[in-house]
Amino acid sequence: MKITLVNPPYPRNAHSHPPFIPLGIAYLGAVAEQAGHQVTVIDCQAEKLTSATFKSRISQIHSDVIGLTSTTLLYNSAKELITIAKQIYPNAITLMGGSHVTFWDQNALRECPELDVVVRREGETTFVELLQKIQHKKPLNDVLGITYRGSDGAIIRNEDRPYIHDLDSLPFPAYHLLPLEAFHRMGKIIFPLTTSRGCVQWCDFCSTVRMFGRAYRTRSPKRVVDEMEFLHNKYGESQFTFYDDAFTVNRDHVLKLCQEIKARKLNVNWDCETRVDMVDQELLTVMRDAGCITVWFGVESGSEKILGKMNKKIKLEETRQAFKTAQKVGLMTIASAVIGFPGETEETAWETINFINSLDPDDIGFYVATPYPGTPMYEEVVKNGWLKVTDFNKYDTATPTFETPWLSMERIREIRYKAHQKFYLRPRYVLKMLRRGGTYGRSGLKTSAAYALRAMHIKLS
Repeated sequence: MKITLVNPPYPRNAHSHPPFIPLGIAYLGAVAEQAGHQVTVIDCQAEKLTSATFKSRISQIHSDVIGLTSTTLLYNSAKELITIAKQIYPNAITLMGGSHVTFWDQNALRECPELDVVVRREGETTFVELLQKIQHKKPLNDVLGITYRGSDGAIIRNEDRPYIHDLDSLPFPAYHLLPLEAFHRMGKIIFPLTTSRGCVQWCDFCSTVRMFGRAYRTRSPKRVVDEMEFLHNKYGESQFTFYDDAFTVNRDHVLKLCQEIKARKLNVNWDCETRVDMVDQELLTVMRDAGCITVWFGVESGSEKILGKMNKKIKLEETRQAFKTAQKVGLMTIASAVIGFPGETEETAWETINFINSLDPDDIGFYVATPYPGTPMYEEVVKNGWLKVTDFNKYDTATPTFETPWLSMERIREIRYKAHQKFYLRPRYVLKMLRRGGTYGRSGLKTSAAYALRAMHIKLS
Protein backbone atom coordinates (compact mmCIF):
# COMPACT_ATOMS: atom_id res chain seq x y z
CA MET A 1 0.00 0.00 0.00
CA LYS A 2 0.92 3.64 -0.29
CA ILE A 3 1.44 5.09 3.18
CA THR A 4 1.81 8.79 3.99
CA LEU A 5 3.12 9.78 7.43
CA VAL A 6 2.71 13.39 8.54
CA ASN A 7 4.32 15.57 11.20
CA PRO A 8 1.83 18.44 11.75
CA PRO A 9 2.84 22.11 11.92
CA TYR A 10 3.08 24.02 15.17
CA PRO A 11 0.02 26.18 15.89
CA ARG A 12 0.39 29.79 14.85
CA ASN A 13 1.99 31.97 17.56
CA ALA A 14 2.88 28.98 19.75
CA HIS A 15 6.29 28.88 21.41
CA SER A 16 8.27 26.44 19.29
CA HIS A 17 11.79 25.25 18.59
CA PRO A 18 13.54 24.81 15.24
CA PRO A 19 12.32 21.54 13.69
CA PHE A 20 13.72 18.37 15.23
CA ILE A 21 14.09 15.10 13.37
CA PRO A 22 10.82 13.22 14.13
CA LEU A 23 12.26 9.97 15.42
CA GLY A 24 8.89 8.26 15.94
CA ILE A 25 7.85 8.84 12.32
CA ALA A 26 11.25 7.61 11.12
CA TYR A 27 10.75 4.35 13.04
CA LEU A 28 7.22 3.88 11.69
CA GLY A 29 8.44 4.54 8.17
CA ALA A 30 11.15 1.92 8.63
CA VAL A 31 8.82 -0.86 9.83
CA ALA A 32 6.27 -0.05 7.10
CA GLU A 33 8.96 -0.25 4.40
CA GLN A 34 10.24 -3.48 5.94
CA ALA A 35 6.70 -4.87 5.58
CA GLY A 36 6.75 -4.05 1.85
CA HIS A 37 4.77 -0.79 1.76
CA GLN A 38 5.64 2.40 -0.10
CA VAL A 39 6.13 5.25 2.37
CA THR A 40 6.18 9.02 1.98
CA VAL A 41 6.79 11.46 4.84
CA ILE A 42 5.45 15.01 4.96
CA ASP A 43 7.14 16.97 7.74
CA CYS A 44 5.18 20.20 7.93
CA GLN A 45 7.57 21.71 10.48
CA ALA A 46 10.69 21.04 8.44
CA GLU A 47 9.04 21.94 5.13
CA LYS A 48 7.30 25.01 6.61
CA LEU A 49 3.90 23.87 5.40
CA THR A 50 0.64 25.47 6.50
CA SER A 51 -2.75 23.79 6.26
CA ALA A 52 -3.21 25.29 2.80
CA THR A 53 0.17 24.22 1.47
CA PHE A 54 -0.26 20.78 3.08
CA LYS A 55 -3.46 20.38 1.06
CA SER A 56 -1.55 21.06 -2.14
CA ARG A 57 1.27 18.73 -1.12
CA ILE A 58 -0.81 15.72 -0.12
CA SER A 59 -3.06 16.02 -3.18
CA GLN A 60 0.02 15.07 -5.23
CA ILE A 61 0.63 11.85 -3.26
CA HIS A 62 -1.88 9.05 -3.68
CA SER A 63 -2.41 7.55 -0.23
CA ASP A 64 -4.16 4.41 0.97
CA VAL A 65 -3.31 5.14 4.60
CA ILE A 66 -2.55 8.54 6.13
CA GLY A 67 -1.05 8.65 9.61
CA LEU A 68 -0.29 11.65 11.80
CA THR A 69 1.63 11.99 15.03
CA SER A 70 0.25 14.13 17.82
CA THR A 71 1.72 15.66 20.93
CA THR A 72 -0.72 17.80 22.91
CA LEU A 73 0.52 20.99 21.24
CA LEU A 74 0.12 19.49 17.75
CA TYR A 75 -3.27 17.85 18.36
CA ASN A 76 -5.50 20.54 16.82
CA SER A 77 -3.18 20.85 13.83
CA ALA A 78 -3.31 17.07 13.38
CA LYS A 79 -7.10 17.06 13.41
CA GLU A 80 -7.19 19.81 10.80
CA LEU A 81 -4.82 17.92 8.50
CA ILE A 82 -6.76 14.67 8.96
CA THR A 83 -9.91 16.50 7.82
CA ILE A 84 -8.13 17.92 4.77
CA ALA A 85 -6.64 14.53 3.86
CA LYS A 86 -10.00 12.77 4.12
CA GLN A 87 -11.61 15.31 1.82
CA ILE A 88 -8.99 14.57 -0.84
CA TYR A 89 -8.87 10.79 -0.28
CA PRO A 90 -12.27 9.80 1.17
CA ASN A 91 -11.45 6.09 0.87
CA ALA A 92 -8.09 6.34 2.66
CA ILE A 93 -7.81 5.10 6.25
CA THR A 94 -6.71 7.88 8.60
CA LEU A 95 -4.66 7.17 11.72
CA MET A 96 -3.36 9.24 14.60
CA GLY A 97 -0.76 8.23 17.19
CA GLY A 98 1.48 9.80 19.79
CA SER A 99 1.50 10.78 23.42
CA HIS A 100 -1.60 12.99 23.36
CA VAL A 101 -4.08 10.70 21.64
CA THR A 102 -2.81 7.72 23.63
CA PHE A 103 -4.71 9.29 26.55
CA TRP A 104 -7.30 11.20 24.50
CA ASP A 105 -8.24 8.40 22.11
CA GLN A 106 -12.03 8.30 22.46
CA ASN A 107 -12.23 12.09 22.62
CA ALA A 108 -10.17 12.34 19.43
CA LEU A 109 -12.52 10.04 17.52
CA ARG A 110 -15.52 11.99 18.78
CA GLU A 111 -13.96 15.37 17.99
CA CYS A 112 -12.71 14.42 14.53
CA PRO A 113 -15.24 12.44 12.46
CA GLU A 114 -12.66 12.05 9.67
CA LEU A 115 -10.32 10.09 11.98
CA ASP A 116 -10.65 6.32 11.68
CA VAL A 117 -8.13 4.80 14.10
CA VAL A 118 -6.02 5.90 17.09
CA VAL A 119 -2.79 3.97 17.71
CA ARG A 120 -2.02 4.05 21.42
CA ARG A 121 1.38 4.00 23.13
CA GLU A 122 4.31 2.35 21.33
CA GLY A 123 3.34 2.15 17.67
CA GLU A 124 5.64 -0.02 15.55
CA THR A 125 4.16 -3.51 16.05
CA THR A 126 0.61 -2.19 16.13
CA PHE A 127 1.18 -0.18 12.95
CA VAL A 128 2.48 -3.14 10.94
CA GLU A 129 -0.38 -5.39 12.04
CA LEU A 130 -2.91 -2.66 11.36
CA LEU A 131 -1.58 -2.15 7.84
CA GLN A 132 -1.87 -5.86 7.18
CA LYS A 133 -5.50 -5.87 8.29
CA ILE A 134 -6.32 -2.82 6.20
CA GLN A 135 -4.58 -4.22 3.12
CA HIS A 136 -6.53 -7.47 3.27
CA LYS A 137 -9.76 -5.76 4.38
CA LYS A 138 -9.98 -7.75 7.60
CA PRO A 139 -11.73 -6.62 10.81
CA LEU A 140 -9.71 -4.73 13.41
CA ASN A 141 -11.28 -6.26 16.50
CA ASP A 142 -8.17 -8.26 17.45
CA VAL A 143 -5.53 -5.58 16.83
CA LEU A 144 -4.15 -4.72 20.26
CA GLY A 145 -3.36 -1.12 21.14
CA ILE A 146 -5.92 0.68 18.95
CA THR A 147 -9.15 2.60 19.42
CA TYR A 148 -11.29 2.81 16.30
CA ARG A 149 -14.66 3.55 14.79
CA GLY A 150 -16.73 0.45 14.11
CA SER A 151 -18.90 -0.05 11.04
CA ASP A 152 -21.92 1.22 12.99
CA GLY A 153 -20.03 4.32 14.12
CA ALA A 154 -19.50 3.10 17.67
CA ILE A 155 -16.09 3.76 19.21
CA ILE A 156 -14.29 0.54 20.09
CA ARG A 157 -11.25 0.43 22.39
CA ASN A 158 -9.18 -2.75 22.09
CA GLU A 159 -6.89 -3.89 24.89
CA ASP A 160 -3.40 -2.41 25.27
CA ARG A 161 -0.54 -4.03 23.42
CA PRO A 162 2.42 -5.28 25.50
CA TYR A 163 5.56 -3.19 25.07
CA ILE A 164 8.30 -4.31 22.68
CA HIS A 165 10.95 -6.00 24.81
CA ASP A 166 13.42 -6.84 22.05
CA LEU A 167 14.20 -3.33 20.84
CA ASP A 168 17.07 -4.71 18.75
CA SER A 169 14.44 -6.28 16.50
CA LEU A 170 13.43 -2.84 15.22
CA PRO A 171 15.10 -1.60 12.02
CA PHE A 172 17.10 1.62 12.03
CA PRO A 173 14.90 4.71 11.59
CA ALA A 174 14.19 5.53 7.93
CA TYR A 175 15.97 8.88 7.80
CA HIS A 176 16.10 8.70 4.00
CA LEU A 177 12.37 9.49 4.01
CA LEU A 178 12.92 12.85 5.74
CA PRO A 179 13.89 16.25 4.27
CA LEU A 180 17.26 16.13 6.02
CA GLU A 181 18.50 19.38 4.48
CA ALA A 182 15.93 21.20 6.66
CA PHE A 183 17.54 19.94 9.87
CA HIS A 184 20.94 21.57 9.39
CA ARG A 185 21.91 23.54 12.48
CA MET A 186 25.14 25.52 12.48
CA GLY A 187 26.40 23.52 9.52
CA LYS A 188 25.50 20.05 10.81
CA ILE A 189 22.65 17.61 11.34
CA ILE A 190 22.37 16.31 14.89
CA PHE A 191 20.85 12.82 14.59
CA PRO A 192 18.70 11.48 17.44
CA LEU A 193 19.34 8.04 18.92
CA THR A 194 17.80 5.98 21.69
CA THR A 195 19.42 3.34 23.88
CA SER A 196 16.24 2.58 25.84
CA ARG A 197 12.53 3.08 26.24
CA GLY A 198 10.56 3.53 29.42
CA CYS A 199 11.58 5.01 32.75
CA VAL A 200 11.86 3.61 36.26
CA GLN A 201 10.50 6.83 37.80
CA TRP A 202 6.96 8.21 37.67
CA CYS A 203 7.07 12.02 37.91
CA ASP A 204 3.57 13.52 38.13
CA PHE A 205 4.05 16.00 35.25
CA CYS A 206 5.43 13.54 32.68
CA SER A 207 3.28 11.90 29.99
CA THR A 208 6.25 10.30 28.23
CA VAL A 209 6.85 7.69 30.92
CA ARG A 210 3.18 6.77 30.77
CA MET A 211 3.47 6.47 26.99
CA PHE A 212 6.46 4.09 27.03
CA GLY A 213 5.90 2.41 30.39
CA ARG A 214 7.70 1.86 33.63
CA ALA A 215 9.37 -1.32 32.38
CA TYR A 216 12.83 -0.06 31.39
CA ARG A 217 13.94 -1.73 28.14
CA THR A 218 17.33 -1.35 26.46
CA ARG A 219 18.92 -1.85 23.07
CA SER A 220 22.23 -3.67 23.03
CA PRO A 221 25.26 -1.33 23.07
CA LYS A 222 26.47 -2.98 19.84
CA ARG A 223 23.20 -2.22 18.06
CA VAL A 224 23.23 1.41 19.20
CA VAL A 225 26.81 1.98 18.06
CA ASP A 226 26.08 0.14 14.80
CA GLU A 227 23.43 2.79 14.13
CA MET A 228 25.76 5.60 15.17
CA GLU A 229 28.48 4.27 12.86
CA PHE A 230 26.01 3.78 10.00
CA LEU A 231 24.82 7.41 10.26
CA HIS A 232 28.38 8.64 10.58
CA ASN A 233 29.44 6.77 7.42
CA LYS A 234 26.32 7.48 5.34
CA TYR A 235 25.74 11.14 6.13
CA GLY A 236 29.18 12.23 7.33
CA GLU A 237 27.79 13.60 10.56
CA SER A 238 29.54 13.21 13.88
CA GLN A 239 27.13 14.73 16.42
CA PHE A 240 24.25 12.88 18.03
CA THR A 241 21.67 13.41 20.75
CA PHE A 242 20.19 10.63 22.86
CA TYR A 243 16.45 10.91 23.34
CA ASP A 244 16.28 8.53 26.32
CA ASP A 245 14.14 9.86 29.18
CA ALA A 246 16.94 8.99 31.63
CA PHE A 247 20.10 7.94 29.81
CA THR A 248 22.01 6.58 32.82
CA VAL A 249 19.32 4.45 34.51
CA ASN A 250 21.42 1.35 33.79
CA ARG A 251 24.98 2.34 34.69
CA ASP A 252 26.56 -0.85 33.36
CA HIS A 253 24.75 -0.46 30.05
CA VAL A 254 26.14 3.07 29.59
CA LEU A 255 29.67 1.91 30.43
CA LYS A 256 29.43 -0.84 27.79
CA LEU A 257 28.05 1.62 25.25
CA CYS A 258 30.98 3.97 25.84
CA GLN A 259 33.44 1.09 25.61
CA GLU A 260 31.91 0.12 22.25
CA ILE A 261 32.28 3.67 20.90
CA LYS A 262 35.92 3.82 21.97
CA ALA A 263 36.72 0.31 20.70
CA ARG A 264 35.61 1.36 17.20
CA LYS A 265 37.59 4.62 17.48
CA LEU A 266 34.51 6.60 16.49
CA ASN A 267 35.30 10.30 16.59
CA VAL A 268 31.82 11.52 17.57
CA ASN A 269 30.20 14.00 19.95
CA TRP A 270 26.90 13.48 21.72
CA ASP A 271 24.64 14.74 24.49
CA CYS A 272 22.07 13.10 26.72
CA GLU A 273 19.45 13.79 29.38
CA THR A 274 19.37 12.09 32.75
CA ARG A 275 18.60 12.30 36.46
CA VAL A 276 20.93 13.88 38.99
CA ASP A 277 20.75 10.81 41.24
CA MET A 278 21.98 8.48 38.50
CA VAL A 279 25.49 9.79 37.79
CA ASP A 280 28.90 9.67 39.48
CA GLN A 281 32.40 10.87 38.65
CA GLU A 282 33.61 7.61 37.13
CA LEU A 283 30.57 7.27 34.88
CA LEU A 284 30.66 10.89 33.71
CA THR A 285 34.39 10.65 32.99
CA VAL A 286 33.88 7.54 30.87
CA MET A 287 31.04 9.28 29.02
CA ARG A 288 33.21 12.32 28.34
CA ASP A 289 36.04 10.15 27.04
CA ALA A 290 33.58 8.46 24.65
CA GLY A 291 32.44 11.75 23.13
CA CYS A 292 29.79 13.13 25.50
CA ILE A 293 29.97 16.91 25.55
CA THR A 294 26.74 17.94 27.31
CA VAL A 295 24.37 16.52 29.92
CA TRP A 296 20.85 17.82 30.45
CA PHE A 297 19.76 17.40 34.05
CA GLY A 298 16.15 17.54 35.23
CA VAL A 299 16.50 19.89 38.21
CA GLU A 300 12.75 20.65 38.10
CA SER A 301 12.67 22.66 41.34
CA GLY A 302 14.91 24.26 43.96
CA SER A 303 12.34 23.55 46.65
CA GLU A 304 12.33 20.21 48.49
CA LYS A 305 8.62 20.76 49.11
CA ILE A 306 7.77 21.09 45.39
CA LEU A 307 10.06 18.18 44.44
CA GLY A 308 8.03 16.05 46.84
CA LYS A 309 4.75 17.18 45.28
CA MET A 310 6.13 16.34 41.83
CA ASN A 311 7.03 12.83 42.98
CA LYS A 312 10.51 13.55 41.59
CA LYS A 313 12.35 11.65 44.34
CA ILE A 314 15.58 13.63 44.29
CA LYS A 315 17.28 15.84 46.87
CA LEU A 316 18.81 19.27 46.31
CA GLU A 317 22.18 18.03 47.54
CA GLU A 318 22.13 15.31 44.86
CA THR A 319 21.54 18.00 42.25
CA ARG A 320 24.39 20.15 43.55
CA GLN A 321 26.74 17.18 43.50
CA ALA A 322 25.75 16.08 39.98
CA PHE A 323 26.43 19.54 38.51
CA LYS A 324 29.67 19.92 40.44
CA THR A 325 30.91 16.52 39.26
CA ALA A 326 29.89 16.98 35.63
CA GLN A 327 31.57 20.37 35.48
CA LYS A 328 34.68 18.98 37.18
CA VAL A 329 35.16 16.33 34.50
CA GLY A 330 34.71 18.90 31.72
CA LEU A 331 31.11 18.42 30.58
CA MET A 332 28.74 21.23 29.70
CA THR A 333 25.60 21.16 31.82
CA ILE A 334 22.04 22.26 31.08
CA ALA A 335 19.44 22.64 33.82
CA SER A 336 15.73 22.27 33.15
CA ALA A 337 13.07 23.31 35.65
CA VAL A 338 9.30 23.53 35.91
CA ILE A 339 7.63 26.73 37.15
CA GLY A 340 4.06 26.78 38.47
CA PHE A 341 3.51 23.15 39.49
CA PRO A 342 0.47 22.82 41.82
CA GLY A 343 1.58 24.01 45.25
CA GLU A 344 4.17 26.41 43.81
CA THR A 345 4.32 29.85 45.44
CA GLU A 346 6.27 32.90 44.43
CA GLU A 347 8.73 32.03 47.20
CA THR A 348 9.35 28.47 45.96
CA ALA A 349 9.64 29.69 42.36
CA TRP A 350 12.42 32.08 43.35
CA GLU A 351 14.06 29.33 45.37
CA THR A 352 14.28 27.42 42.09
CA ILE A 353 15.63 30.37 40.11
CA ASN A 354 18.30 31.18 42.68
CA PHE A 355 19.20 27.52 43.13
CA ILE A 356 19.74 27.02 39.39
CA ASN A 357 21.88 30.14 39.14
CA SER A 358 24.02 28.80 42.00
CA LEU A 359 24.64 25.63 39.96
CA ASP A 360 26.19 27.77 37.19
CA PRO A 361 25.00 25.61 34.26
CA ASP A 362 25.93 26.42 30.66
CA ASP A 363 22.30 26.82 29.70
CA ILE A 364 18.82 26.55 31.17
CA GLY A 365 15.24 25.75 30.32
CA PHE A 366 12.49 27.15 32.54
CA TYR A 367 9.23 25.53 31.49
CA VAL A 368 5.73 26.41 32.60
CA ALA A 369 3.99 23.46 34.29
CA THR A 370 1.64 22.11 31.61
CA PRO A 371 -1.13 19.63 32.50
CA TYR A 372 -0.88 16.98 29.79
CA PRO A 373 -3.75 14.48 29.59
CA GLY A 374 -2.74 11.16 31.11
CA THR A 375 -0.71 12.67 33.94
CA PRO A 376 -1.58 12.96 37.65
CA MET A 377 -0.97 16.71 37.35
CA TYR A 378 -3.73 16.99 34.74
CA GLU A 379 -6.13 15.06 36.96
CA GLU A 380 -5.32 17.27 39.96
CA VAL A 381 -5.72 20.50 38.01
CA VAL A 382 -9.07 19.44 36.53
CA LYS A 383 -10.37 18.02 39.81
CA ASN A 384 -9.69 21.29 41.65
CA GLY A 385 -11.18 23.48 38.94
CA TRP A 386 -7.87 25.27 38.27
CA LEU A 387 -7.76 24.68 34.51
CA LYS A 388 -8.35 27.97 32.68
CA VAL A 389 -7.16 27.17 29.14
CA THR A 390 -8.55 24.18 27.25
CA ASP A 391 -7.18 25.19 23.84
CA PHE A 392 -4.34 22.70 23.30
CA ASN A 393 -2.69 25.20 20.91
CA LYS A 394 -1.56 26.99 24.07
CA TYR A 395 0.07 23.92 25.67
CA ASP A 396 3.58 24.93 24.59
CA THR A 397 5.34 24.91 28.03
CA ALA A 398 5.79 28.68 27.78
CA THR A 399 2.15 29.68 28.24
CA PRO A 400 0.35 29.20 31.59
CA THR A 401 -2.85 27.18 31.24
CA PHE A 402 -4.00 26.94 34.85
CA GLU A 403 -3.70 28.87 38.07
CA THR A 404 -3.88 27.89 41.69
CA PRO A 405 -4.79 29.78 44.87
CA TRP A 406 -1.05 30.35 45.35
CA LEU A 407 0.01 31.65 41.94
CA SER A 408 -1.83 33.38 39.09
CA MET A 409 -1.18 32.70 35.41
CA GLU A 410 0.04 36.25 34.86
CA ARG A 411 2.51 35.97 37.73
CA ILE A 412 3.83 32.65 36.41
CA ARG A 413 4.46 34.27 33.04
CA GLU A 414 6.33 37.17 34.65
CA ILE A 415 8.43 34.89 36.87
CA ARG A 416 9.46 32.74 33.92
CA TYR A 417 10.63 35.77 31.96
CA LYS A 418 12.55 37.14 34.94
CA ALA A 419 14.15 33.73 35.50
CA HIS A 420 15.63 33.73 32.01
CA GLN A 421 16.59 37.39 32.23
CA LYS A 422 18.36 36.92 35.56
CA PHE A 423 20.32 33.93 34.25
CA TYR A 424 21.41 35.28 30.87
CA LEU A 425 22.27 38.79 32.07
CA ARG A 426 24.70 37.69 34.80
CA PRO A 427 28.17 39.10 34.07
CA ARG A 428 29.61 35.74 35.12
CA TYR A 429 27.61 34.00 32.40
CA VAL A 430 28.56 36.52 29.69
CA LEU A 431 32.28 36.18 30.56
CA LYS A 432 31.94 32.40 30.56
CA MET A 433 30.48 32.42 27.04
CA LEU A 434 33.16 34.83 25.84
CA ARG A 435 35.87 32.48 27.10
CA ARG A 436 34.16 29.46 25.61
CA GLY A 437 33.90 30.86 22.11
CA GLY A 438 32.93 28.61 19.23
CA THR A 439 29.35 27.63 18.40
CA TYR A 440 28.13 27.30 21.98
CA GLY A 441 29.79 30.51 23.14
CA ARG A 442 28.29 32.51 20.27
CA SER A 443 24.87 31.01 20.92
CA GLY A 444 25.03 31.95 24.61
CA LEU A 445 26.13 35.50 23.86
CA LYS A 446 23.36 35.88 21.29
CA THR A 447 20.77 34.85 23.88
CA SER A 448 22.22 37.23 26.47
CA ALA A 449 22.12 40.08 23.96
CA ALA A 450 18.49 39.36 23.14
CA TYR A 451 17.49 39.56 26.81
CA ALA A 452 19.59 42.72 27.31
CA LEU A 453 17.82 44.46 24.42
CA ARG A 454 14.45 43.37 25.71
CA ALA A 455 15.29 44.59 29.20
CA MET A 456 16.34 48.00 27.85
CA HIS A 457 13.13 48.23 25.85
CA ILE A 458 11.05 47.56 28.96
CA LYS A 459 13.05 50.13 30.91
CA LEU A 460 12.77 52.79 28.22
CA SER A 461 9.03 52.26 27.84
